Amino acid sequence: MSQRTFALILGMALSLVAIACTNNKGASTVDTHSAADHGASSPLAAGLSAPQTQGLPPDASGALARLSSSPRHGEFVSIQTGGGDSVRAWVAYPQRSTKAPVVVVVHEIFGLSAWVRSVADQLAADGFIAIAPDLLTMKNLPEGPDSVLAPLATAAIRTLDPASIQRQLDAVAKYGMSLPAAQNRYGIVGFCWGGGISFAHAVHSPSLGASVVYYGTSPPTPQLESVRAPVLGLYGGSDARVDATIPPADSALRALGRTYEHTIYPGAGHGFLRQQTGMDGANLAAARSAWPATIVWFRKYLGT
Repeated sequence: MSQRTFALILGMALSLVAIACTNNKGASTVDTHSAADHGASSPLAAGLSAPQTQGLPPDASGALARLSSSPRHGEFVSIQTGGGDSVRAWVAYPQRSTKAPVVVVVHEIFGLSAWVRSVADQLAADGFIAIAPDLLTMKNLPEGPDSVLAPLATAAIRTLDPASIQRQLDAVAKYGMSLPAAQNRYGIVGFCWGGGISFAHAVHSPSLGASVVYYGTSPPTPQLESVRAPVLGLYGGSDARVDATIPPADSALRALGRTYEHTIYPGAGHGFLRQQTGMDGANLAAARSAWPATIVWFRKYLGT
């Protein structure tokens, strides 16, 4: 692809993002919030690196360093998802002598970034086989650094079909559980856009073992009757748009006798795990609480 062609594609993508931010009436039922919701957490924005805390994923600025220094094995694979489709996925393996549960990691609107892969690496450090699919694989976005691809991914993600997303996640989970080192149990975790997808997967999949939702919107109330897996929601207190969807989900799931626990971290913003330096320390405090809660949740419902 020539530089001129790539520049044209990038310009068109940025225009689509601008339109998406001002007119959301044509969006699908899948949450497609804008990069502006992330504030400084966008890979397009500059920011300081948070002091890295052992046992936590890094923030976005520390992702590449974490990946390059990880002692764990990680690799890209291609997974057939049916209908002639496939997804590229990053698989991170734990260092353990016994079989591990599987956790599917759903990326943000920025696509399969280095930060998402570093989250998968931390899940592997915590004892899980982590698989992070690129749900934009079939969109054939050009290769490039995260800062260049982010606006292209943000625009392309609006064109994804919700049913196709869930079909791809089913295939990724099946692939993961078929690995020789895997147990036949899986969970899912997602962030921002991916958080909404991870909640929607609890609606979709009766075989899901557990779901963790990081600052993602809840599904429409009538759909919640299908939820069987326990769901953990982790939200920023300064994220009113997403937080407004919590009470209806909580009321509906409680009435149905389902397990839905949620925590709202005061002062933390949208994307707090990615941007740990933000919100005057509230994001880092939220990350230090939310990640251990995530691991406890998965160990409780998936095993160790």
